[in-house]
Amino acid sequence: MPSIHGHTLAPSVGRGLLYITFAATAWGTAGAAAALLMTSSGLGPIALTFWRTAGGFALLLLVRLVRRRRGTVRTPARKEPRRRAVLRIAATGLGLTVFQTAYFGAVQSTGLAVATVVTLGAGPVIIAVVARLTMGERLGRGGAVAVSGALAGLAVLLLGNGGGSVAPAGVALALLSASGYACITLLTRWMGRGGDGGDPFMTSLWAFAVCAVTLLPLALVEGLWPHGADLGHTLWLLVYLASVPTALAYGLYFAGAAVVRAATVSVIALIEPVSAAVIAVVVLGEQLTGATVLGTVILLGAVTALGLEEARLASAGRRAAAGTG
Repeated sequence: MPSIHGHTLAPSVGRGLLYITFAATAWGTAGAAAALLMTSSGLGPIALTFWRTAGGFALLLLVRLVRRRRGTVRTPARKEPRRRAVLRIAATGLGLTVFQTAYFGAVQSTGLAVATVVTLGAGPVIIAVVARLTMGERLGRGGAVAVSGALAGLAVLLLGNGGGSVAPAGVALALLSASGYACITLLTRWMGRGGDGGDPFMTSLWAFAVCAVTLLPLALVEGLWPHGADLGHTLWLLVYLASVPTALAYGLYFAGAAVVRAATVSVIALIEPVSAAVIAVVVLGEQLTGATVLGTVILLGAVTALGLEEARLASAGRRAAAGTG
């Protein structure tokens, strides 16, 4: 099995799809954890994002040190130039910072439903257009239908559950968040196509560091330290937030995004609001509506269709390569 903790061979397309699916599902649980934390600990969205990325950095750094002591860190077959690596990690970290902080700002301005739909709905469109212009990626008929289906599923989730008022400033922040996410996805895919995407583990490690350092001054202004009656509960939630949907999920995401088409990555990531909706019903006790069920079914159908289209194109590419080899 290819490891995200060392310089190994890139995963297959099928394994990359699984990595991204897991990451998107885990990201959905982060919303519930964040909601509980902001209610019980007094942390704001900027401080919460700082602790999430700072904790993710600390966990990955610990894993790195343990693996180095055991001698299990592998040397890459082709070392990435230092300047290129620095620029790649800085751009990824800044994209991550914009993606997360602008999204939370949009939630504050225009509400969760509108912010989520605009961010996740605009992401695939931005990625598909830019990937076509810069990398020559074609969605194909099946991919275009799947993207349309994903957007339709999100629309049902929003319109069927009362989207609320729309604030122009919030929409602008949501579009900025979608642009940050698109930059991360496109950069990872572009560098991965040439075999120069870097180690996904190290990309996650240093991108978290860039994000945490960038957010620290703003988090200090907002209020950096948690408070509340149950600090033990807060600590456990922060540990979970920093580990599963952050350190692990982003490591798998970067590994998968290097081998899967950028537009496909963006649509599979739409599993996040589906998993968040399920957790909201099961854990937080929110009401399950018909619109939630219908939107979830449409969205999962679109993700499945796009995954099958990705596998078909990968298989066709392998056959063409074998025929010309």
